Amino acid sequence: MAAIASGRLHGKRTLVTGGAKGIGYAIVERFLEEGASVLLTDIDESAGLDAAKGLGADFMKQDVGDEASWPKLMNEMRAKFDGLDVLVNNAGLGDLAKGNSPEDTTLYDWRRIFRVNAEGVFLGCRAAIPVMAETGGGSIINLSSIAALAPTPFITAYGASKAAVLQLSKSIALHCAQNGHKIRCNTIHPGQITTPMHDGLIRDVATAAGAPEEAVRADFLSRIPMGEFGQTLDIANAALFLASDEARHITGEQMVVDGGMQLTN
Repeated sequence: MAAIASGRLHGKRTLVTGGAKGIGYAIVERFLEEGASVLLTDIDESAGLDAAKGLGADFMKQDVGDEASWPKLMNEMRAKFDGLDVLVNNAGLGDLAKGNSPEDTTLYDWRRIFRVNAEGVFLGCRAAIPVMAETGGGSIINLSSIAALAPTPFITAYGASKAAVLQLSKSIALHCAQNGHKIRCNTIHPGQITTPMHDGLIRDVATAAGAPEEAVRADFLSRIPMGEFGQTLDIANAALFLASDEARHITGEQMVVDGGMQLTN
């Protein structure tokens, strides 16, 4: 289904992490369609440059878990766009399907996941708040997951890291409101979205279980009441709403985009 552009983000200076592929790419594309100026970042420099060139965005290589990268990125936003209105903390890592139960998860993997999924979001928010505040406020959108809202013993570190994003975002929302920053902070919780990461999870689960990949895919699909996997555009449209002035009175909220999966838990 094609998106309909109407200039809802006209003039918004936007930063999207992990924007080279998947959900991040769709968010960048949708924001540009709606009139935003976008700087996308990604640890994959080649993919990031290709995405930026193809979409008409700016690009900067970044490891979101590297603390030193964030002041440089804020300086880049000031230099290119004279400020920041919207931050989308999208960059993230997923668990592999094997060895990620509470008993089997290694400390190395726990820290690797948290460094990107939780610490990267914290560092992004911390860096963005003063930049947004100095130019009148803005919107922070943090990508969490339905894994934050239900037990995930098969992807222990991932679920815990996404739960950390949810709690952190609520704390940031209240902090900004109480300090008069006029910065909103909300989370999006995708369900099963068709992305390379989701396809990889299905392959890994099939391999670990010794089951046909299509059987695993059918099992995953059976858990979605609406009967279809989500598309990256579904998440991009949710981000568009939260970034726009239409959501001016919404902060500290969680937007679940999962085809009804939460209804059966």
